[in-house]
Amino acid sequence: MMSESGRWKQAQAHDDADDDGLKGRIIEALRTVYDPEIPVNIYDLGLVYGLDVDEHAGRIEIRMTLTAPSCPVAQTFPATVEDAVLEVSGVNDVHVELVWDPPWSRDRMSEAARLQLGML
Repeated sequence: MMSESGRWKQAQAHDDADDDGLKGRIIEALRTVYDPEIPVNIYDLGLVYGLDVDEHAGRIEIRMTLTAPSCPVAQTFPATVEDAVLEVSGVNDVHVELVWDPPWSRDRMSEAARLQLGML
């Protein structure tokens, strides 16, 4: 039985493999948004839990979290993410849902993020 962390890493590898379509361009846009407290982008930090892309309608649904529920940008950060994704050609509508379950942990970080932070 695969752990939650293992499933997440497998899904992340799948997301990264699909880098030539709209979803790949959205992932690249997400990688331009950085956590305000940790110098790593939100995608590689593992803050993005779900990314649903309707290419035909240009509608994007993002489920994400923050490193802590008490994060001072909790009220404004979803709009920052929406703005970054709206810049992507082919995107007409973005909805970001902030979720707290499951809580974020370092296990969700990509290998690149761990390396950047000196954790490998």
